[in-house]
Amino acid sequence: MTNVTEYNRIAWNKQVKDNNKWTLPVSPELIENAKNGDWEVVLTPTIPVPKEWFGEIRGKRILCLASGGGQQGPIFSAAGADVTVFDLSEEQLNRDREVAEREGLDIKTVQGDMINLSAFENEYFDLIFHPVSNCFIPDVLPVWKECSRVLKKGGRLLSGFANPLLYLFEDREDVKDIKLEVVYSIPFSDLKDPTPERKKWFEEKKYPLEFGHTLDDQIGGQIKAGFVISGFFEDKLDIEGYPLDKIIPVFIATKADKI
Repeated sequence: MTNVTEYNRIAWNKQVKDNNKWTLPVSPELIENAKNGDWEVVLTPTIPVPKEWFGEIRGKRILCLASGGGQQGPIFSAAGADVTVFDLSEEQLNRDREVAEREGLDIKTVQGDMINLSAFENEYFDLIFHPVSNCFIPDVLPVWKECSRVLKKGGRLLSGFANPLLYLFEDREDVKDIKLEVVYSIPFSDLKDPTPERKKWFEEKKYPLEFGHTLDDQIGGQIKAGFVISGFFEDKLDIEGYPLDKIIPVFIATKADKI
């Protein structure tokens, strides 16, 4: 049986070497802007997170959860936050270390699986920033429980995740060839559901295994873990020719407050 954690760690290390867009560190110009209070980050592919979702971050303890790659963590650090980046991939974490060294930033990096935050004390962080990444684990409910545990009371969880309808249709390397005919059911798992074509594509590309979770687990799971959803928006995939982008947004961002 495939060890998903180990497989995806290796796969994300390869994505770094292949210069996947989510592994490319931010520029010195963006860091300088952040130091001057001019910054933005994304939880989903295209829409910047509203600044009011953060409040004042200077001096706050922020956990960038499954958020390596030298992108969000360095921005928060430059803006004055106390930042810890937690990620499965050592190469993704190396990106954050590279930016920290280049820009003289103080960023802590911790390697691990997002379902297990035992490296951190109870009620330690003020804010968790969790961009689209829980599509790479089979079960999201432990993530929400761990986020609730390590957040202070009144702390905030900002999350991005896939609308499960993204996983109803067959994948193609050329998105223009995707036909909007339902092939899969939700929840989706690359361990048991892929067609021979999808399986072959993933094996050849060594791309991370993916999982399509129900909204009950994504949104209801946060509520069950002790959060109140207080902000919400949708976003598109933003790949040229992707047919669903013309019909419905396929990503969701939520702002959740720990009560």
